[in-house]
Amino acid sequence: MGIGRETEDSYSEKQSMKRVGNLYEKIIDIDNLRLADEKARRGKLKSYGVKAHDKNREANILKLHEMLKNRTFRTSGYHIFKIYEPKEREIFRLPYFPDRIVHHAVMNILEPIWVSVFTADSFSCIKKRGIHGAMRKVKLALEDIENTRYCLKIDIRKFYPSIDHDILKQIILRKIKCPDTLWLLNQVIDSTPGVPIGNYLSQYFANLYLTYFDHWIKENVGIKYYFRYADDMVFLHRDKTFLHGLLVLINDYLNMELNLSLKENYQVFPVVARGIDFVGFVFYHTHTKMRKGIKKNFCRAVAKLNKRENVTDNEYKQRISSWLGWAKYSNSRHLLKTIIKNEYYGNLRF
Repeated sequence: MGIGRETEDSYSEKQSMKRVGNLYEKIIDIDNLRLADEKARRGKLKSYGVKAHDKNREANILKLHEMLKNRTFRTSGYHIFKIYEPKEREIFRLPYFPDRIVHHAVMNILEPIWVSVFTADSFSCIKKRGIHGAMRKVKLALEDIENTRYCLKIDIRKFYPSIDHDILKQIILRKIKCPDTLWLLNQVIDSTPGVPIGNYLSQYFANLYLTYFDHWIKENVGIKYYFRYADDMVFLHRDKTFLHGLLVLINDYLNMELNLSLKENYQVFPVVARGIDFVGFVFYHTHTKMRKGIKKNFCRAVAKLNKRENVTDNEYKQRISSWLGWAKYSNSRHLLKTIIKNEYYGNLRF
């Protein structure tokens, strides 16, 4: 099928990175725990957990330090509930103290180490990347029309619940060798089957779980235009047959190396005909639209506002500000002019 391959040895050499030790003392340092507390509480000052913690804030931090120092820390019980938008998912919530503070304390130290392992084409929950970083990369790739005529789009069946603990621990061992830090991470990993949606650490565990797959795709298989947001993946190429062959390779890798399986809704299609539905947008070579579901919610919100009387310009804009963000990065001027009242449209800035 014409996919360029390197030897397994050359790929292994590229992936062999120096393992890092002596991390635990930094994680449990009192100042790091205080910093973690500051980060964990952002936007949650009115929550019950933060208010309860603040009654004995400094004593709790000292207590947490001792728990971690003596390795008596154990992950608390989860509060589990379901959400239904944008799709049904089971969410796991831990108490603010001690768990959420611990997760932030870990990431204060490990985040730069783990981000250094990620490829440039992974975007979920990575600072200065995210949705807009993915959007910019896809738009830039589509300027190469000849080599992005076809798209392979895949995602993984029940990704978070399917993450294998033993495999995840082995992946973490490729970069971290500090025994106490590994003990703490294992405490979190083994606290529930799979990786729970809702944990701060889970988004990094998920990225780590697929990061060597990312390297394999880019460096071993040699795919130029590949983008991943969590388990949502896009591959672009000039040849439809190539992408069908690539799908077989990917499926084999995920099954054998990561104990994962693809959803059966995988697609290979011409970009010009359908567009690429990815990170909330639908991308074409010539323009970008908002995803249909986001557009529908936007129109409903505006319709409700338009029925109200005496709405100020500021209130109108505040009510639709999140959707204006989507409009800013897509070709949506005609939509805005159609659904927004004339007296408000002229005062919008996007």
